Amino acid sequence: MEKNNILPALLLGGFLCAGLVYVGQTASTALLQMKAMERTVTVKGLAEKEVKANVAIWPINFTEVDNNLPKLYETVQQKTDRVVAFLKEQGFSDSEITISLPSIEDRQAQGYVDPNVRYRYSAKVNLSVYTPQIDLMLNTRKQMISLVKEGIAIASQEYDNRTEFLFTDLNSVKPVMVQEATQNAREVAEKFAKDSDSRLGKIKTASQGQFTISDRDSSTPYIKQIRIVSTLTYYLND
Repeated sequence: MEKNNILPALLLGGFLCAGLVYVGQTASTALLQMKAMERTVTVKGLAEKEVKANVAIWPINFTEVDNNLPKLYETVQQKTDRVVAFLKEQGFSDSEITISLPSIEDRQAQGYVDPNVRYRYSAKVNLSVYTPQIDLMLNTRKQMISLVKEGIAIASQEYDNRTEFLFTDLNSVKPVMVQEATQNAREVAEKFAKDSDSRLGKIKTASQGQFTISDRDSSTPYIKQIRIVSTLTYYLND
């Protein structure tokens, strides 16, 4: 009876051993394939584009002084109206022009009075033009010197009071620039794969990066340079 049970047991053990060997070989092959898939290369792709600003914020300032406060106010009002009229003559609309209340300083109210100061009151007038008409704004800024003949001395472009140029239409260039950065990264990855006797596989991970907008240079702040760097990781195949 015991002899009759030995043969089935041996057969079962053989099948189990064969199955374990097959499973082990299959698992080993799968591990080798997974390990091969982990060969990757990470590259960066750059895209740059120059665009013209589509919005300008142009501050216009001038200062008036007088010892008579009511007279100073009258002069400020007259010259402010003239500046606004000049801007409209150039082609700007009321909606593009903003007038702030003048800042008036009483120099005698400061305690110490400089004996060299001839005028007690000083009024600083602030206007600003917010416009998409970049070329008109640039041309008008050159013509402002003509107001000097009318006794209006417009302040020069000081560092903290310079014209600000903006580009607000980034969505219009995003798709093309992302495609360009991705293509640039792929070209670098293909070159690496070729040099390493490999073939470029699929993308494992991709990071778009952030768009940056800066002035092309200090002389032409209305020309903007847009830049994006994308980071991609590709699989490498034998």
